[in-house]
Amino acid sequence: MTAEQLQQLIAAGMACEHIEVTGDGRHWSAVIVSAEFEGKRPIARHQRVYATLGDRMKTDEVHALSMKTYTPAEWAAQA
Repeated sequence: MTAEQLQQLIAAGMACEHIEVTGDGRHWSAVIVSAEFEGKRPIARHQRVYATLGDRMKTDEVHALSMKTYTPAEWAAQA
């Protein structure tokens, strides 16, 4: 799996305003900005992203995914 493929999987599963994915093919890091994160705690945000990946997390196709998740307002405040 490539970073682009992983990014496309996440984007296909949820509405995102911004996604950045980096990694080495097994260990990934992602920055994800989505209005779907509004009012959700970090664990619920991560669970939402994991849900978009489905069995890929269970079958080790995506071994590890470290995430920074933001709402659009939180992301704008980062600038």
